[in-house]
Amino acid sequence: MSRLPPLLKGLENPIFARLYLAQTINLVGDSLTWLGLALLAFELAGQQSGTILAGALTLRVMAFVVLSPLAGAIADRVDRKRLMILTHLARMFLVCLLPFVTQVWQIYAIVLALNAFYAFFTPTYTATIPLVTGEENYPHAIALSSATYQFLGVLGPGLAGSIAAFVGTRQVFFLDGLTFLAATILLFTLPGQLMVRQSQQSARTVHQTIQDIRTGTTCLWSDPVLRSALVMQFVAAIAGAEILVNTVGYIQGSLQLGKLEYSWTMAAFGIGATLASIGLGNATQNIRKNQLIYVGTILLTVALLPANFVNLQGLLILWLIAGAGETLVNVPTQTLIADRIAVEVQGRVYGAHFAWSHLWWAFAYPIAGWMGSHAPNYSFFYSGFIGLGLAIVLFFMFKPWRHRDSNSGIWHDHDHVHNEQHQHNHFPNLTEGSHRHLHFHTMQQEH
Repeated sequence: MSRLPPLLKGLENPIFARLYLAQTINLVGDSLTWLGLALLAFELAGQQSGTILAGALTLRVMAFVVLSPLAGAIADRVDRKRLMILTHLARMFLVCLLPFVTQVWQIYAIVLALNAFYAFFTPTYTATIPLVTGEENYPHAIALSSATYQFLGVLGPGLAGSIAAFVGTRQVFFLDGLTFLAATILLFTLPGQLMVRQSQQSARTVHQTIQDIRTGTTCLWSDPVLRSALVMQFVAAIAGAEILVNTVGYIQGSLQLGKLEYSWTMAAFGIGATLASIGLGNATQNIRKNQLIYVGTILLTVALLPANFVNLQGLLILWLIAGAGETLVNVPTQTLIADRIAVEVQGRVYGAHFAWSHLWWAFAYPIAGWMGSHAPNYSFFYSGFIGLGLAIVLFFMFKPWRHRDSNSGIWHDHDHVHNEQHQHNHFPNLTEGSHRHLHFHTMQQEH
């Protein structure tokens, strides 16, 4: 009998353990990439380095929004192990080009390419967790991955900064490349193929690929539980962007404190998110996930309301709560996708979700920037008020208490034939013959 806590039970699966370790190394490499980029931007542009980083982040979001649905469609049709290996090798090559950069446009080009491959890797990795861990352990495995992501978000910049100070700004990218190589070797040792079985493996056409991309978004927006979770992530993005964009101004401007206090505050946000991920990983799986998402949204938005009126100690507590709220929105949403989507469709849905969730941030960042410039003394309060009001409206609009969110049904994709015994309306030219059909299958289970 296993003595591991529930959060770590997925590591008993050797395939997931190697996959998880590869992702952890990948996250360390990501910290090295972005800290190295910040130092390189300052080396090239001095005080204008912030503009360069803002442009790089914009390109990052654009790559995720545009390419993630395509990545999800491909992940359902090919060997995911091979796809993840190729994305790591490509990113290793690209980061090793950064030490030779001499122009700002070269940074933009490499960042765009890097995040294009990142857009292919992340949905593929997330969709592979339920594939390799099985129904019993995937909620714990997703929570563990989230906790690791948040934990390294707190420690990663400091670790990367220490390494950069020791090896130098440009040399840090070569070490970054080694992290991608190490992760690639781990992925290469995974046995066999990581490929989902499809009802039909026909030759891929542009029309079929477009249909696959559409399938992911259709599942998200047609399912009332997933749709509710997705719109609540928009509320969470508004609050989260406000914290990421305007905390530094409040700490160094309104409170007249320094960079150290700012780092403490953002660490509190990351610690709150990490603790919530650990709590979810060790919790029973009988929790209503869609209702938990609303609880997280309320925590996140309510934490913003008094933030403009507190000192550093108060802000540390509020950001700890806000970080926990952010996790309570995001982790149950990922688990719900695994609950309600058949394995052969999960890559497409995770890809679509990755795109939509980052599209929310593309809207949220300008809102936070506008708040910070037009109402710097009340930006947290106004953003919290807007987010809380929107959350309440959406709560009564989607009525989450009516939905039995876990294992009450599952979306799947199958070949479909119209004949004399089976006829119903479709889009034009799809009323005869065989085609693929997205369908929600209801399961009768006791709760």
